[in-house]
Amino acid sequence: MTAVTDLTWRSEDGLTLYARDYAPSSGFARCPVVCIHGLTRNSADFEDVAPWIASRGRRVIAVDIRGRGRSDRDPHAENYNPAVYAKDVLALLDQAGIARAVFIGTSMGGIITMAIAMKRLKAIAAAVLNDVGPVISMAGLERIRGYVGRGKPFQTWDEAAEYMKSINEVAFPGNTMDDWRRWARRTFREDAEHRIVLDYDPQIAASVQGAKLRSTSLAAKLLYRRLARNRPTMLIRGGKSDIVGEEEAQYMRRVAPGLIYAEVPGVGHAPMLTEPAAQAALSSFLANVD
Repeated sequence: MTAVTDLTWRSEDGLTLYARDYAPSSGFARCPVVCIHGLTRNSADFEDVAPWIASRGRRVIAVDIRGRGRSDRDPHAENYNPAVYAKDVLALLDQAGIARAVFIGTSMGGIITMAIAMKRLKAIAAAVLNDVGPVISMAGLERIRGYVGRGKPFQTWDEAAEYMKSINEVAFPGNTMDDWRRWARRTFREDAEHRIVLDYDPQIAASVQGAKLRSTSLAAKLLYRRLARNRPTMLIRGGKSDIVGEEEAQYMRRVAPGLIYAEVPGVGHAPMLTEPAAQAALSSFLANVD
């Protein structure tokens, strides 16, 4: 099995942040990979794909962005934004002595990756945008706002699994109840009163609920162009995605003709990257990145 250790680092404003650090298999050391999760997710989303990548000779660091998982909660809710998250990830690179890495960003993680490209392009060897881009479907944004932060505490893990199924089955119709139980374990934690609660700061949801939703912005388009026109970039899109639809994907390919595109059939937002189509695309892409 791939060895995994706990890694912590300090943000510029003094928070202690957490990541899972997967050691590479023996052999020639290759450019490490940094995995960044989605809005309400955490490093557990990569617990299957990270060891798979590490077995191919790359160190993999899967982060808990501030406010999620085992990272500190921020007392200032206004800091829950991609610009701050990008600074946090760059602080990780600096403290770990990593000059450049391959970034795999799922949903919000892809937005953070684009923000890193603006702040320090040289830190990015290549990037994988997992079902996200500079233009996002309003249907998907409305769906996410409909459930973010609204998961009540549960008494049993089966109840949490049923909840995960209720909000995600449209995107993953092939999941079994065992799959939903694993998803629940990645999304919830037991609190001091043994209740099963969401494993992220409720203030993250508050900022989303109160914001005006926009499908794109000039800044997002500029960030994407800076990344995808200057570094090897791949878009992995769920075939049933309501975040990156066909129209959004076409825009991304038109703006950056060198974009590598892969589609994962039968799933929506966002592929778990363990699907055969996703792993075939990742394997080919990473084989050409030093």
